Amino acid sequence: MNKLILPLAGAAIVALAAYVFFKPEPTPATTPLASSSRPAQGDSIVAVALPDTLSANAQIGKRAFDSVCAACHGENAAGKEGFGPPLVHKIYEPSHHGDMSFLMAAQRGVQAHHWRFGNMPPQKGVTQGDVKAIISYVRELQRANGIN
Repeated sequence: MNKLILPLAGAAIVALAAYVFFKPEPTPATTPLASSSRPAQGDSIVAVALPDTLSANAQIGKRAFDSVCAACHGENAAGKEGFGPPLVHKIYEPSHHGDMSFLMAAQRGVQAHHWRFGNMPPQKGVTQGDVKAIISYVRELQRANGIN
C-alpha cells in the first residue's frame, strides 16, 4: 500500500501540471467584457461576434428575440448585467441545453440554477414558432462564437 502512494502522488502532480499547461483559452463569447470587474448594471456581460449572415429563420428569430428576450438577455444574447444571463455562452451549448430546454423555459419559466439573476418567468404571448425562430437565431450566434 505504501509503495503505491508515491507513484500515485507523482501521477496526480503530472496530471495537474498537464491540465494547467494545456488548458484551452476561453472563446470570445465566454470572455467577460471587463476582466478586472463586473460590468455595470445593464451592460453586456460577454462580447459576441456576429455571423456574416443569418438564415431567413434566424432573421425572424432576431426580430422576436429583440422584442421579447433582449430586455433581459441583452442585445445579441450577450446577457445584461443585473437582468439576465448571456445565451451565447458555453453553458447554453446544444449538448447541455438542447432546443427543448429553450422552448420549455419560454413556456414554463425557469428556476435559477446557473446564474445569480433569479427565476425567469414564463413568457406570455410567445408562440412555439416564435421560440423555434429565436432558437435558430441563438444557435447561429453560438456557432459564430465557437459554441457548437
